[in-house]
Amino acid sequence: MQHGDRTAAIVSRKSSAFVPHDLARPIAGAPRGPLAGLTGAIKDMFDVKGERTGGGNPTWLALAKPAQRHADAVRRVLAAGATIVGKTVCDEFFFSVTGANAHYGTPVNPRAPGRLPGGSSSGSAAAVAAGACDFALGSDTGGSVRVPAALNGIYGLRPSHGRVNPAGAMPMAPSFDCIGWFAATPGVFARVGPTLLAGKGKRTAIKRMRLAIDAWAQADAEVAEALRAFLARAASTLPAADDLVIAPDGTGAWREAFRAIQGREIWSAYGKWLERNRPELGPGIKERLAFAATVTAAQARDARRVMAAARKDIRARVPPGTVLCLPTVPCVAPDIDVDAATLDDFRARVMALTCISGMSGLPQVTIPAAQAGGLPVGLSFIGWHGGDETLLALAQRLAPYCGA
Repeated sequence: MQHGDRTAAIVSRKSSAFVPHDLARPIAGAPRGPLAGLTGAIKDMFDVKGERTGGGNPTWLALAKPAQRHADAVRRVLAAGATIVGKTVCDEFFFSVTGANAHYGTPVNPRAPGRLPGGSSSGSAAAVAAGACDFALGSDTGGSVRVPAALNGIYGLRPSHGRVNPAGAMPMAPSFDCIGWFAATPGVFARVGPTLLAGKGKRTAIKRMRLAIDAWAQADAEVAEALRAFLARAASTLPAADDLVIAPDGTGAWREAFRAIQGREIWSAYGKWLERNRPELGPGIKERLAFAATVTAAQARDARRVMAAARKDIRARVPPGTVLCLPTVPCVAPDIDVDAATLDDFRARVMALTCISGMSGLPQVTIPAAQAGGLPVGLSFIGWHGGDETLLALAQRLAPYCGA
C-alpha cells in the first residue's frame, strides 16, 4: 500500500475514539526502527509539538498554548518508527474509570457495543479494539489503562511506577501516575515495551503464582468462573497456584488512602486553574474535584503512611519470580446509560482491585483472557518492581488460551 493510500485508510477508520480537535494528518515516525510499520494513537494528555493538549476539557484546550516539543513517550515511539494517527478521547482531567466524556461523547466500545469503554484512557483502548491503530498510549493512575483494556478485550500494561518517563504528559497524581499502552495482539504489545521502558528490567523466570482470593471474591460469579476456566486451559504454561489473602484487613483503608492522596495531588496540579477559570465540568468529575479541594495536608500525610505500610507488605508478598493473579475488573462493562448509583458502585468495586498495584507501585498486565455472557473480561498478573518485561513475555505465552 502506498503512503497516501495508507493515510487515507487510517482517516477512514477514525471514530468516536478520537477528539474533535484531532491531528490534521498523521505524524510519520522515523523510516526505520523497532516500531516501523506500526500505527499508534495517543491519549489527549500527551504534548505534540505545535498542538494544544486538551486533557478532556474544552476550556483547558482553549486556554492551552501549542506545545513546544513532543512528550517524551511520543518522541520515543516516533523515533522508533511508528506513525501517530491521532489523539484520543479521555475522561476530564483523567478523574474517572468509566470512559464517558460529557463534552466529546463516550467512545464506542467495539467489543461491547452499548456499554461503557472504561476510562480514563477510553479513546485509546477503543481505537485499538476498533483496529484504528496498532497500539495506543494511555495513562494509569487508578486503573485507567487496566480497566479499559479489560472492558474492550485487549492487552494493557500499567508499568512499574517510574519506568516510563512522564515528561510532557499532563499529570494527575504523580505518586501513582504511570504511562502505559494498549495493543490488540500480544506481539505488538510486547514490541512497544523496549521503546518506552527505561532502565534495566529485572528479568526473572516466574516460579510461583499466587491467587489473591480476596480480590477474586470481589468478582461477579460469571466473571470468576470464566477466568478460572482460562487458568485451567493455560495450566501447562503457568506454575501451580497457591491462595493468598492480599489484604487481610480488606482493601478499604488502601482505597481511601489512595483517594486522599489522589485528591490532594490533582488539586495541587489544577486547583488554582479551576478556581480561576471555572470551567464547565461533567457529572461525576465535578463532584470528585470538589472532594479533592477538601483534602487537607494532614489527611494526605496520614494516607501516605497507610500507603508506605501497604507498599512494604504487598512487595514482600510479590518478590522476583512471583506473580499475583486476580481479575482486572470485577464485572463486565456496565451499560452506557447506567444510573449514577450503579456507576458509583462500579467505581468502588474497581478501585478495590486496582488500588493493589497503585499502592505498591508494582507493574500489572491485563490480558483478554475470556468472555462472560459474550462480553470481554480481563485477567491480571501483578509482578515485582522491574518485572515489566517478564509480564509482557507472559502475555505472549498465554495468548493462545485467550478469548474463549
